[in-house]
Amino acid sequence: MELKVKRPAVLVLEDGTVYRGSAFAGSGDSLGEVVFNTGMTGYQEILTDPSYKEQILVMTYPLIGNYGVNAEDMESLNIHMEGFVVREYQGFPSNWRSNKTLSEFLDVHGIIGVEGIDTRALTRRIRNQGAMRGVLSTRVGKIDDLMERLLAYPGLVGRDIVKDVTCKRPYLWHKGTRLAMEDAPQKSLRMRVVVLDCGVKQNILRSLDELGCEVIVVPAGTSSRQISSLKPDGVLLSNGPGDPAALSPIVETVKDLLGAQPIFGICLGHQILGQALGARTAKLKFGHHGINQPVKNMHTGRVEISSQNHGFVVLTDTLPKDTQVTHINLNDNTLEGLRYPGLMAFSVQYHPEAAPGPKDSGYLFREFIAMMERHTARTACVHLG
Repeated sequence: MELKVKRPAVLVLEDGTVYRGSAFAGSGDSLGEVVFNTGMTGYQEILTDPSYKEQILVMTYPLIGNYGVNAEDMESLNIHMEGFVVREYQGFPSNWRSNKTLSEFLDVHGIIGVEGIDTRALTRRIRNQGAMRGVLSTRVGKIDDLMERLLAYPGLVGRDIVKDVTCKRPYLWHKGTRLAMEDAPQKSLRMRVVVLDCGVKQNILRSLDELGCEVIVVPAGTSSRQISSLKPDGVLLSNGPGDPAALSPIVETVKDLLGAQPIFGICLGHQILGQALGARTAKLKFGHHGINQPVKNMHTGRVEISSQNHGFVVLTDTLPKDTQVTHINLNDNTLEGLRYPGLMAFSVQYHPEAAPGPKDSGYLFREFIAMMERHTARTACVHLG
């Protein structure tokens, strides 16, 4: 049973608005962009999603923590966001899988968790004014000092944050285990997918592995020559945090890889692929963060309910004319998917790996595998011919 003394805490926004609550985990100051997530469940997967690096997250669902935290639902090895804001924290979880409370989990990772803030009013302010820089702090009597620190914080635009979340060295992922490359077996008959880790969620790796792929994860700064030396059957560009326009070296790497083997981009990977094709990106007013975003598949006419977490978007009118628009967001008509058949490349802005969220879009991994199989068969025919 969790009995903790809660400390006063504040959230200060760059427009000068101050929200007061109580810290149920962590202490000190945390700076980041304040965004909201509309998911009712999945807080552990959300907390461990590297795409939230340098963001303070507000949950719109009012009661958080009621099913605790477990060892299986991690999307990375750490919590990456800067702070966590909820209306009401539940410190007495009831779930057979739970092995610690949310407060304990945040404390282990040194993350401030604050409750008692009017998250409905805060969400309306972000929705109306747009995502803002903010500081979450237990120094409630130092508002002027906090505001000074906040105004000096540069925010996300124009900065490479991927370097803070990518892996340090390549590894082989198999059945939830990371193997050093020197321990990896020789290339098997399985489709080999090289994942460019811009902040990859583990369920992307699980999805590929469960579908029979050999999954090699490499740092975001890996060159096209180094990726090609691994003899991939396909390359996956992962999700990740921050401004895609600040990632020109990664974009150049993808340009070099286009046409050599199939490429599948997810979230930030979609934005990187779009730029490699010549498109531009832009910042959304308050982003898409939740597990209930409706997306229309332009080929089938089917509406998919999707899990999303992005603050930037590829501008449709800047894409090359021969690019196929495959998916559209029905809330704001922003681009959610593209395909460039001549270069064996496609991508989606949302998360088909469904952690947390619905499984409507899992077919995209199978489409990627089918594309790799067709390319491998054509290459074998050329060699035999």
